[in-house]
Amino acid sequence: MIASQILMIRPVRFGYNAETAVNNTFQQNGGENAQDGALKEFDAFVALLEAHDIAVTVFDDTPAPHTPDAIFPNNWISFHPGGIACLYPMFAGNRRQERKALNAIKNTFAIRRCIDFTHYETRGLFLEGTGSMVFDRRRQIAYACLSPRTDEEALYDFCRQMHFSPVLFHATDANGQAVYHTNVMLCVAEDFAVVCLESITDKREQAALVNTLTETGKEIVPITFAQMAAFAGNMLQLQNRSGKRFLILSDTARHALTPAQTGALEKYNGLLSPAVPTIERNGGGSVRCMMAEVF
Repeated sequence: MIASQILMIRPVRFGYNAETAVNNTFQQNGGENAQDGALKEFDAFVALLEAHDIAVTVFDDTPAPHTPDAIFPNNWISFHPGGIACLYPMFAGNRRQERKALNAIKNTFAIRRCIDFTHYETRGLFLEGTGSMVFDRRRQIAYACLSPRTDEEALYDFCRQMHFSPVLFHATDANGQAVYHTNVMLCVAEDFAVVCLESITDKREQAALVNTLTETGKEIVPITFAQMAAFAGNMLQLQNRSGKRFLILSDTARHALTPAQTGALEKYNGLLSPAVPTIERNGGGSVRCMMAEVF
């Protein structure tokens, strides 16, 4: 199941978020002018998607309350067939305020049921949407690497209510630090998966992941630690209004891939690679994090 419509949030006061930097090793403080660069990158990204006939609904962030990471809506909301929306518990206090956009979203989309998991925040348990979980929507599988932002109890609750099967594992970066979001080390598309297998040091967990991906018909395209650090795992497959498939990955990620890896991906879809270096550097996330799929 591939989305043909996405929601994106246009930044107003984007910048380095010290609250999230405590466990996001991808973040770097790029200075005080991040908003200007992020806005240009965002608008060019939207224009690229629309030029390929992919439907994009854009909401503008608001200056107050200050939400420096509002550009990443996939962490606090996900959409599912039947008019279902899920709201997620967020690690950083200032990220919880991104839910201010909910009323505007409800006024735009036909949401028939809203499942709210945010009560886990009161217990210090978090599950940051499709950052924490990478979905195989057709087969109702939720892949997740456990981390301070991805709690096992909240994950199992989501899977129970949404009728997903969980595949859990632990993943670390080259320095042994926990990977903060699953979607920086794993992309699951209709016929393939891009994954940093070397980040999963438990061989049983790695084998279970490989077996599930293989059994569900995915060609596995492995990436290295260095490629993961260049956001080569942070991708999303979309289709346009005519059903043509595209893999969205950043310019940083595309340049990190080898010709053989690029060729493997191009067998299944075209590649669209916007340049978002300001967003990647300051936000510690890339293009996949900027898109919430709408069904």
